Amino acid sequence: MSEHTGAWAPGSPCWSDLGVGDVPAARDFYAGVFGWRFEDGPPESGGYVMALLDDRPVAGVGPLMGEGQPVSWTAYLATDDADTTATAVTSAGGTVVTPPFDVMDVGRMAVAADPTGAVFGLWQGRAHDGYGLVNQAGAPCWNEVHTRDAEAAKTFYATLFGYTYDVFGDPAEPYAAAKLHPEDPAPVDGVFTPPGGLPDGVPGYWLTWFGSTDTDATVATVTAHGGSVLMGPFDSPFGRSAVVAGAQGEVFAVVAV
Repeated sequence: MSEHTGAWAPGSPCWSDLGVGDVPAARDFYAGVFGWRFEDGPPESGGYVMALLDDRPVAGVGPLMGEGQPVSWTAYLATDDADTTATAVTSAGGTVVTPPFDVMDVGRMAVAADPTGAVFGLWQGRAHDGYGLVNQAGAPCWNEVHTRDAEAAKTFYATLFGYTYDVFGDPAEPYAAAKLHPEDPAPVDGVFTPPGGLPDGVPGYWLTWFGSTDTDATVATVTAHGGSVLMGPFDSPFGRSAVVAGAQGEVFAVVAV
């Protein structure tokens, strides 16, 4: 088990939340798949709920906030100053989708997209820093960008957060593991173009991975609760893995931990 307390370093994935049309149904789905317990937010939170595992925050679930918003998971990258980072997004060639705003006393956030279309959040924590538990079954353990143009995405995030990259794998389909500093022993997220590229009309996107002690069993639970399998389960250098969709169509992945 890996508990986390305090602020996440700027540029680190620090939170994931799900926007759906039916929040109670999503609560039931993820309680069944990962054993999450949910806490309701105050009335001013607009129906947003916090998912807890071992009484530590691991994710959020809330209603769709605008017409045309897709049902999806959003990965948030930590920042000390959401306004300054949002300005830097534009300077680096990205787009600010939702300008910075305060989330009660909990933090300040913005939503942005990189030049390849991958949407992500910016989170400046106050009362809530983000993930309180990572790298165990049912908790988030990795985030990565899937994109048609990995070089453009790598340049963007390097400009925004100072990432450096360790690149490995098949030279035709390299995987770039991002570090906050070259001397860091562990990467914080990844950037790559999936084998075969992305389907026509699908922009780049961030994928959140959750841990599992038995990937095949978790996938079976996903389908039993109305979800579907998009890829796998398959063996990878990082553990047995699968990409799935929840009962409302949101895409996420699971990997053995």
